[in-house]
Amino acid sequence: MASTTSKPLQCLALFLLAQLAHSAFIPKPKNRTEHKPDQLSNTYIVHANHLLKPSRFATLEHWYISMVATHSPRATNATAAAVAGRILYTYDTVMHGFAVRLTADEARSMSRGAPGVTAVRQARMYYPQTTRSPGFIGLDPEYGLWRDTEFGDGVIIGVIDSGIWPESPSFNDSGLAAVRHSWKGGCVGLDARLCNNKLVGAKDFSAAEYGGASSPRDDVGHGTHVASTAAGSEVDGAGLFMFARGTARGVAPKARIAMYKCGGNWGCSDAAIIAGIDAAVKDGVDIISISLGGFPVPFYEDSLAIATFGAQREGVFVALAGGNSGPRPYTVTNVAPWMTTVGAGAVDRLFPANLTLGNGEVLVGQSLYTKMATGTTMAPLVLLDSCNEGSLSPDVVMGKIVVCLAGVYEGMLLQNAGGAGLVSVQGDEWHGDGVVADAFTLPALTLSYSKAEKLMDYFESVASPVASFSFACETVTGENRAPTAVGFSSRGPNRVVPELLKPDVLVPGLNILAAWPSDIPVSMLDLDTRRSEFNILSGTSMACPHAAGVAALIKKRHGDWTPAMIRSAMMTTAATLDNSGRDITDQGVQDAANATFTSATPLAAGAGHVRPQLAVDPGLVYDAGVKDYVDFLCSLNYTVEQLRAFVPDTAGCAPALPGGCPANLNYPSFVVAFNGSTHVRTLTRTVTKVYEKPETYSVAVSAPAGVKVTVTPATLEFEEKNEKKSYTVEFRSVARGHVNQSWDFGHISWENRKHQVRSPVVFMWN
Repeated sequence: MASTTSKPLQCLALFLLAQLAHSAFIPKPKNRTEHKPDQLSNTYIVHANHLLKPSRFATLEHWYISMVATHSPRATNATAAAVAGRILYTYDTVMHGFAVRLTADEARSMSRGAPGVTAVRQARMYYPQTTRSPGFIGLDPEYGLWRDTEFGDGVIIGVIDSGIWPESPSFNDSGLAAVRHSWKGGCVGLDARLCNNKLVGAKDFSAAEYGGASSPRDDVGHGTHVASTAAGSEVDGAGLFMFARGTARGVAPKARIAMYKCGGNWGCSDAAIIAGIDAAVKDGVDIISISLGGFPVPFYEDSLAIATFGAQREGVFVALAGGNSGPRPYTVTNVAPWMTTVGAGAVDRLFPANLTLGNGEVLVGQSLYTKMATGTTMAPLVLLDSCNEGSLSPDVVMGKIVVCLAGVYEGMLLQNAGGAGLVSVQGDEWHGDGVVADAFTLPALTLSYSKAEKLMDYFESVASPVASFSFACETVTGENRAPTAVGFSSRGPNRVVPELLKPDVLVPGLNILAAWPSDIPVSMLDLDTRRSEFNILSGTSMACPHAAGVAALIKKRHGDWTPAMIRSAMMTTAATLDNSGRDITDQGVQDAANATFTSATPLAAGAGHVRPQLAVDPGLVYDAGVKDYVDFLCSLNYTVEQLRAFVPDTAGCAPALPGGCPANLNYPSFVVAFNGSTHVRTLTRTVTKVYEKPETYSVAVSAPAGVKVTVTPATLEFEEKNEKKSYTVEFRSVARGHVNQSWDFGHISWENRKHQVRSPVVFMWN
């Protein structure tokens, strides 16, 4: 294509890159005041070894107050109450320590000279990462897993997010019995009548940092959306205006919800997130869903990793969003092995709208524009490098259809300037054909990258390009290949530990309908007057609660399973084929020569797309617990002090993982790293039989031509439930042709007539 065509797309790509640092696929609220932190102090998380508390302090809180007073010149003449007022949260369940307002000098002093303090870290921000999807993953109200697990009845999902809108019909408790007696949570800051047997807990941990009245009420919409995705009650006639109409249900529609609000418009600090996790575990949740992400750092520096380690130690399954920075490699976030890291896939549902060019060619895009029109009049097309208040002036756009990388906000600006319509283009091949549908207020649609290329060809071919729209305002299902790995979903390799595959699984995350606060604009824009009880959003934020809901169904059936067993069941039964019986494709990687998308690799899709009906009966599972994870951390050469952030009473490391290799963690996937001096890797795994009857499994291996794989033994025989068997795999790199090839892929599967227990394998040459 000529350079004159590529330049506009390059400019659009630069704009997109700037957005990727945040949540590019969750609409950002505009016209709101951003919180400005106190210029004299910041929030720090102080990790403390509670076992070292001096006996003269009656409680840990008294000890923490003394720490702050000792290392704070400001506190010399202050009362204990004044010092305590600077402590925002204390943690005593998933980890020990506290969050506190400190100056940089105070933080340095405390980190260097406070007995019992293991680390002092400045709080980090984590950002949000939103009818059809439960059915698409195989859940049916008439038979199968939903009925077998009573729709997840009684399981409690804790959601760490922006709060909740309790009046939503998705949180109706009709037909639900009282919450179990062991539940310790409750609703704080809401009218008691708003909590019920569906919404069994709601607490706010954002007010301590940001001020204002404490309320778990959602003033953003994100938390309400993800909570109802995981466990929303059945609501007939749901939809966003006329789109995606039908019966809305969460993945576990009779599970209970507890909301732990950690922030608002601009995300959450890890100080508040950890306070929410600590409270959720203490209250007694079974599952935690966290649709937030930040930049990955070593686990001993990652307070969220430390807190979720504590949650899994207490038997709580934790699902986290994998991030929205794909399809670039090394972008996946939330990558610790005790986390279940979730990528986003597309379902078989489209919201088609047509752009007819002056030459008669019709380009099909997607739109949630609500005014049906079989065909608008032809209008001039104008291509802009960017759409903003400066560029969208009436003298440029009046009566014209504007083409740019844009969203609902830019559409409103264009509408106010007299524009005739908007064509939003995916401005980079990174995002392929996974189109995020927007609820535009003027005639507008979004074109995928490949369709945008055709539009650019048309621009080059004529002197005066024109186009018209047609909108059927329809929802089409079952006509597109699905699932696919969506382009925005973050990819591996794992930046912290390349020998651990992340993401783990793929679940629906594109154009997901779920509950929405009825007094918040559907676009989250103050100038938007439209309201709805449901909204359609996209992102790994929306994928994460799907995984949490599936975990709740598995937990209902298998109450004694560990978090690792639940994750293993989801991974080893996941689908690698789409609804056409072909490989799941990657919308972020296109074969330009053939104009097709390539198969999704495990770096994009993990083990594959979750199949709940199979996950509840996986045959074998790969289990892991605290000792396994500590051995894993030891294989990363963590010091004793670094390990004590996770296990305060540890005395050090014993070389328990074979070869001291992190790839030997008992995980349901493999990453095999070869280098110039190492051409053979031997890894060990242990499987636990969870099926009731005796079984024999035979191994099946798929590997690239340049690798020889030997599994010993090749057959596993089991007699009793919970019986364990170990096997080793020798991976031998035998072809020199892989010297310049970074990655290749295969799988190892244990199979019989009833079960297939499949593990993806990633081969890495350095």
